[in-house]
Amino acid sequence: MNDDALIKTVTRAAGALALDYFRRGIGGVEAWDKSPGNPVSEADMAVDQLIKTQLMGARPDYGWLSEETADDHARLAKSRVWVVDPIDGTRAFLKGRDGFCVSVALVENGAPVLAALDAPQLGLFFTATKGGGAWLNGECISPSQTTELANCRMLSDADLFSAKFWPERWPAMEISKPNSIALRMALVACGKADAAVALRPKSEWDVAAASLIMAEAGGLWSDHNGLCPPFNQPNPVHATVVAAGPGLYDDVLRRVREGVAAWEKRDE
Repeated sequence: MNDDALIKTVTRAAGALALDYFRRGIGGVEAWDKSPGNPVSEADMAVDQLIKTQLMGARPDYGWLSEETADDHARLAKSRVWVVDPIDGTRAFLKGRDGFCVSVALVENGAPVLAALDAPQLGLFFTATKGGGAWLNGECISPSQTTELANCRMLSDADLFSAKFWPERWPAMEISKPNSIALRMALVACGKADAAVALRPKSEWDVAAASLIMAEAGGLWSDHNGLCPPFNQPNPVHATVVAAGPGLYDDVLRRVREGVAAWEKRDE
């Protein structure tokens, strides 16, 4: 089985396992905090173990980076690395909400080359291959062509856009927020939403798969400076995420860049 078939097969199996746990209902899955406000559950750990056993069992010479596995940095010596979030959106998962997904990417020399993202409760299975396009449930996808920020479908925290630090007020938008940033980016990639913004730091496993899905669909994403940092870094964290279709990206990026600059200067 080649890497493309492997990542799809394993991600689907992981999504099915996550869904089995999800169907136990609220309170039916054991959970605890890794740190204050940062929950993890037995489902996260079981899905992580399934993915690791199958992917690393098939490719023992690849590296491994996952939210739920202690990072020993052995991956830094590998040219190919699996980057995994077994359940992105654990808070939603534990509250019985459907805004979670399984996110798996293969990173080669710092860039994602394969991606699979399964939102099993929503019935959405995204895949992407570098240079080969992005797909949702077997259909080729592309982002929306919206050029107007007013009334666009924005995936983020609603309170963020009414904060006082923005130099320029945001127009009225249709704002919602699936808990998973990976899912938010994928929904932008397929045109089910127009843009997504996250100003809290995100780990590589949050965005590796979704970033390739975005790029191959024809969408645009970056941090607030317009940069797309390489993956498999010693400190696997991206500061911010801005994602949008080509008609909105420049405007959203400009506003976010100016807003972050204003926030950073607030105490000067």
